[in-house]
Amino acid sequence: MIPIAILIFLVAVLDWLAVAKGWKKIEYFAKPATMLLLLAFLLGWMALTGPRSLPLYCFAMGVFFSLVGDVFLLVSYARLSNPWFFLGLAAFLLAHVSYILGLNIPLPDVSPFWALVIALVLALTAARLLRRIVSALYQKGLKRMVAPVTAYAMVITVMLLSAILTLYNPNWGTLAAGLVAMGAVMFYLSDVILAWNRYVTHIRRGRLANMVLYHLGQFALVAGVVLQFGL
Repeated sequence: MIPIAILIFLVAVLDWLAVAKGWKKIEYFAKPATMLLLLAFLLGWMALTGPRSLPLYCFAMGVFFSLVGDVFLLVSYARLSNPWFFLGLAAFLLAHVSYILGLNIPLPDVSPFWALVIALVLALTAARLLRRIVSALYQKGLKRMVAPVTAYAMVITVMLLSAILTLYNPNWGTLAAGLVAMGAVMFYLSDVILAWNRYVTHIRRGRLANMVLYHLGQFALVAGVVLQFGL
């Protein structure tokens, strides 16, 4: 499986270069190809090791929905079309729901105190970011995007919380939990940059930062769940 892992990284780097240089045709290939290869890696690992672990299946669904979301977002950027962006948002929402299920099966053995403290910190942070993004949506006349963007923000925050809580779950290995938590943070930041760059204000090299964080986050999430459930 090492050759395909190297190939995934190389295709991701190709996508980053395409975004940085404005090579649209290469980006249209490399962006979905990266997630397609990551899905093939995960499914291949499951086939080789023969695990019957529900979390791995949940993560496979999450990667699949991420691939679908990537395609929709590419169309959205090509046509500057908010309906396609909405479809991409819906696909990624399903991806995060799949990751939430995978991270919470079995139910985490975590201190309620720490779970509440971390949940409050994340909720307050998400609320501040979301308030600014929602304000920008109203200013741009995109009121119909407020509800789906808000729902998505809530779901991805729950995904981030679920990933971070693996660090406090004695049933999770240290390395696996660290990778999952790091991956979720990078995924979260990539989406903040995407929304901010699209609706609030332009961020220099924003799309490049979005894609680098997105791919590294997905890689770390899959690596962590494979370490935890696929060995």
